[in-house]
Amino acid sequence: MHTIPIGFDVLKANAEIARNNHNNLDRHDITAFNIMGAIGSGKTLLIEKTIQKLGDKYRIGAIAGDVIARIDAARFEKYGIPTIGLNTGKECHLDAHLVEHGLSGMPLGSLDLLFIENVGNLICPTDYELGEHKRVVVVSVSEGDDIVEKHPLIFGTADLIIVNKIDIAEAVNADADKMVKDARMINPRIDTLKMSLKTGEGLDEWISFVEKSHGRQGMDI
Repeated sequence: MHTIPIGFDVLKANAEIARNNHNNLDRHDITAFNIMGAIGSGKTLLIEKTIQKLGDKYRIGAIAGDVIARIDAARFEKYGIPTIGLNTGKECHLDAHLVEHGLSGMPLGSLDLLFIENVGNLICPTDYELGEHKRVVVVSVSEGDDIVEKHPLIFGTADLIIVNKIDIAEAVNADADKMVKDARMINPRIDTLKMSLKTGEGLDEWISFVEKSHGRQGMDI
C-alpha cells in the first residue's frame, strides 16, 4: 500500500501571494488598509467618511469584499473612485488570491490609498493576509463590551482597533473603555480609537492614522 500525500498548506500559499500583493502595492507607492469587523460595525461608513475627508488630497481606491459585494461597492462608486467588488460566495473572508485579482483591475499607477473592506466577520479573516500595510478592526458597542475578549485572535494581529458607536454606549449598557482595555491586554502594541461615526467623534484621529500610515508606507515589510 502506498501513501499519497494530499496535504496543502493553504495559509503558506496565501502568505506568498500576500507578499506579492504587498510588493506590488509598494512599487506603486500605495498604502493599503484591511478593514475588518462584524456586520454592522461601521466598516463601510468608515471608508465613506474617509473618502469624503481625504478624496481631494489623495487618490483613493476601494475593494469591497462580501458574499455579494455589489451593494457596498456601489456606496464607494458614488464618490467616483476606482472600486472593485469581490464576491466571496460561500467564503466568510477575503484571501490574497482574490485580492490579487482585484488589484489587477485597479489603476495602481493612479492611486495613493487603497481601502479593502473585508467580509463582516471577526473570525474567518484573521489568518488571511491580503498584502495590506495596516490591519484595522472595527467593533461596535452594540455588539457588547465583551466582544473583544471573545475574539482575541483577530486583535492579536491588528494595528488598530476602532470602538465605534460610542454615542449609544450608555443606551446599550456597554463600556467602551473596557473594550479598549481588552484589546490592549491581547495586543499591547495595538493602537486604539474610540469613535462615533454619527457624531464625528474620533474621525480626525482616524484620518491622522491614515495619513501617518501613508507617510510610513513600505516600512512594515
